[in-house]
Parts: sequence; structure tokens; C-alpha cells
Amino acid sequence: MTEDDAKAALAARVSRETFERLELYAQLLTKWQGAINLVSPTTLSQLWLRHMLDSAQVFDHAPETATRWIDFGSGGGFPGLVCAAIAAERRPELQVTLVESDLRKGAFLRETARQMGVTVGVLTRRVEDARPSNSDIVSARALAPLATLCGYAVPHLSSGGICLFQKGARHAEELETARRDWHMDVTTVPSVTDADAVLLKLENLRHV
Repeated sequence: MTEDDAKAALAARVSRETFERLELYAQLLTKWQGAINLVSPTTLSQLWLRHMLDSAQVFDHAPETATRWIDFGSGGGFPGLVCAAIAAERRPELQVTLVESDLRKGAFLRETARQMGVTVGVLTRRVEDARPSNSDIVSARALAPLATLCGYAVPHLSSGGICLFQKGARHAEELETARRDWHMDVTTVPSVTDADAVLLKLENLRHV
């Protein structure tokens, strides 16, 4: 899939207003990237494929009954801010919180959300230090091994809450390791942007 294909695919998924918000987001990220390493420089030329569309696919698996979403290690806002932009129109009752320990990245997230007209909470602290949030959805991308993410997630999950974790080519190995200490019901969803990647939907997560 080319960058133009990814942009067209995302435009087909969302409304014109939401797409315009995402275009503004892309412009601001490109501008701030010169001062802050928001994404890997090698992926900036594939911003719509590797980051925007890759994040938007996560929203498709959010339960319609969810009211609280917390995104760990948000960095440049992926997937949390992209999902918040989609939710702003489709699910305005959904409260999205982005957790990012880097103060400069936190400033970027706040300013970008403000200019996009998207309401989000931004916590500039380590995930381990965030107070339990009773969230219906916990998401993360490229933050930590799955077993570690499970430990981060459990204090934040509401009763019946789910995890949406994006993982790469070693997802099966990570899953095998995590299952030594964690019980979970797993749905593995192929990524729409990377043949080697998946979205892991975890339900009934608990320590064994």
C-alpha cells in the first residue's frame, strides 16, 4: 500500500470534518518533528500509512458501550489521538486520556488536540505512576513487551474492560511469554497496514 493509498483509505473511513482534523494533525506533527522526535524519522515519509491509518484501524474494535479510553505511551499520539479525533464525531461521549511521560511530547499532544478541536486528557507521567482510571479500553503501540503491558493495564481496566495492543512480527512469541503469568481471552486481528503486524484484543485479563 502506497502513502496515497493509505490516505485515500483513511478518507473513506471517516467524515470530511474528521479527515480535515487528521490533515491538520499531520501538518503539525511534521512541523514539530524538527524539534521533537515524535516518530521515527525513517517513517515520516509514510506518515499516513505507518501512523495515521495504522492507528485508525484500532478504533474499529472499540466496544460501542465504552465511555473511557486510556492510551499508554502515546508519544506522537498513536493510536490514542487519532482514535480521539474519530471519536469526537462518532462517539462524543467517549473520554480519551493519553499517557506520555515526555513533557515536550505532552505539550505537542495538548496543542495539537486544541487546534484540532478534540477534547482529550493528557497525563505527563510514567504509566506506572498513573492513578487507576477504570477504563473500558486500554491501548498501546510500541511501548513494552506484552507481559509488561498486561501488568500496566490491569489496574486501569473496568469490569469487562478490554485491551487493544498493536504488535509486530514477534507477537506470537510475546503472547506465549505473557500467558505464563496472565490469563486472557485473545482475538488476533491482522493489521491493515502491515502483513507481519496484528492487533491483539485481550478480554478477561487477570494474573494467574
